[in-house]
Amino acid sequence: MNENILFTLAFIVVAGAAAQWAAWRTQVPAIVFLLAVGLAAGPGLGWIDPDRLFGPVLFPAVSLAVAVILFEGSLTLRFSELRGMSTVVLRLVSLGALLTWAVAAVAAHLFVDLDWGLAALFGALVMVTGPTVIVPLLRFVRPSDKVATVLRWEGIVIDPIGALAAVLVYQFLVSRALPDLPAWSALWVFVKAVGVGFATGWIAAEALGRMLRRYLVPDYLDSVIVLAFVVGVFTASNLLAHEAGLLAVTVMGMRLANMKGVPLEDILSFKETLTILLISVLFIVLAARLDVAQLAEVGKGVVLVFMAIQFVAQPLKVWASTWGSGLRWQEKALIAWIGPRGIVAAAVSALFALRLRELGHPGAEVLVPLTFAVIIGTVLFAGGTARLAAQRLGVAEPQARGVLIVGAHRLGRELGLALTRLGFRVIVADTDYALVREARMAGLETFFGNVVSKEADRRLDLVGVGYLLAMSPYPELNALAAVRYQREFGRGNVYVVLTPEEVAKKGQQVADPRYARLLAGKEAGLAELLALFERGAKIYATRLSEAFAFESYQEQFSGRGNLLLAIDAKGRLQGVGPEFTSRPGPDWYLLGLYLPVEGEKGKVAGASA
Repeated sequence: MNENILFTLAFIVVAGAAAQWAAWRTQVPAIVFLLAVGLAAGPGLGWIDPDRLFGPVLFPAVSLAVAVILFEGSLTLRFSELRGMSTVVLRLVSLGALLTWAVAAVAAHLFVDLDWGLAALFGALVMVTGPTVIVPLLRFVRPSDKVATVLRWEGIVIDPIGALAAVLVYQFLVSRALPDLPAWSALWVFVKAVGVGFATGWIAAEALGRMLRRYLVPDYLDSVIVLAFVVGVFTASNLLAHEAGLLAVTVMGMRLANMKGVPLEDILSFKETLTILLISVLFIVLAARLDVAQLAEVGKGVVLVFMAIQFVAQPLKVWASTWGSGLRWQEKALIAWIGPRGIVAAAVSALFALRLRELGHPGAEVLVPLTFAVIIGTVLFAGGTARLAAQRLGVAEPQARGVLIVGAHRLGRELGLALTRLGFRVIVADTDYALVREARMAGLETFFGNVVSKEADRRLDLVGVGYLLAMSPYPELNALAAVRYQREFGRGNVYVVLTPEEVAKKGQQVADPRYARLLAGKEAGLAELLALFERGAKIYATRLSEAFAFESYQEQFSGRGNLLLAIDAKGRLQGVGPEFTSRPGPDWYLLGLYLPVEGEKGKVAGASA
């Protein structure tokens, strides 16, 4: 028995991680794979029975997980990002939410024959566009800053609002089922939940922020203490007022994100990792609970409800909320296009449906399959079409082909010029103004300052940038830059050149190899490469072909310098170092620093061989 439970738990975690990896490899939103795994392992093959596996712990555990996810999302909400967009977000989570609620409720009543009470509850549940789906989807779609800001804020702020609206309708339905409970109690429950949620969240944020600012918590306990606060505040708020916990943790996260002097970088990193794990587990578990037979009984009405929400409620909500906002029609269209429902709708619908069935409310069993049908439909629609829609509408960020080069010395400048000629956006950064001036005079985009400073966070425009070449003469700066940008670009796209000091120590790097990859090699550091320039070396950009293969390239340039970068046939950049295992083929470009030979066929700095 215990072995079966262990196997099931291990399967959920491993399958969730595999789904996330598959999403990364295929550039398809992870929720598509997670739902497929849950449906296959649950109603499909019968491997997972969440109710039997977790018993009465299931829904409290789901509620805590949702609280952590909401808190992590709200930690990224900085009011400074809302310049000019605050009115739009407020309208979306108020007027827009009411319009979505109304359209969804009417559709559920007309097409699925739910009574008005259950239809109103369903409308409250599906007016939520959750961050569990929105945030990963934004990474995949990469819309413009305005669109991304509006969607992220709406997705996070609307979650507790939708939960509270659902609580209001639920309490009204309970008051009708229980004759001893007065109808006005539903309104009192709502007001009490809002008051308690705001108060406890704000007070907790002030207390936690002061503790972190005054170094009352050691660094290694930061994430643990914050997680304990989230769990404690969520539980305490729910004990004081029914379903106030989600609002409390959202308020706490938003307040912490906008407090000055609170160190949140490590906390955000931990919470992001935890959130990915929780989302993976939750979607698999809740999808495994879905009763496909009940969904089939609902019939064609499910499709009509989905179409009403996606093609009537979404455009109506966005049109009403963005009137006079200054957003272009293309940006409005994409905001209306992306409206996937997420984990809060799934979790709360399952919880309320269970309680309403216990009270004997007719039709309550339809609530969960109908909600999941909308989740699956909106997720598949947004995940499958949003990137293409963003590109066609002209509001998608360009492909991340840009390169940030730390070090404006001759190597950084010449590499930057060669990459620019090959179609890459290049930013050369340095703290030496004279070197930055030379790079600027050469026609390169430059940044004067420290790339790991707060000033860089404000001024450094990284739209479309996806690679880092840290080649400054300061090993500590290279290490800090690698740590700072590996979370944004991915460790596989962060490269470091060894400084003279590191080469003298026989390749001992200050930069942790977990955060960066080595460029050139342990014997060819910055000093050796710059010395090649003094001897007349140049950057050669050579295109391989069937006639001029990699073997011919190696023969031509052997003993003359170092191969530094490779660009594959799809335009992806790879640094050449000890970890370089690719086999360059036709249509690849190879960039190397080589001494010239009289009469050679290769050309310099961006030309083909």
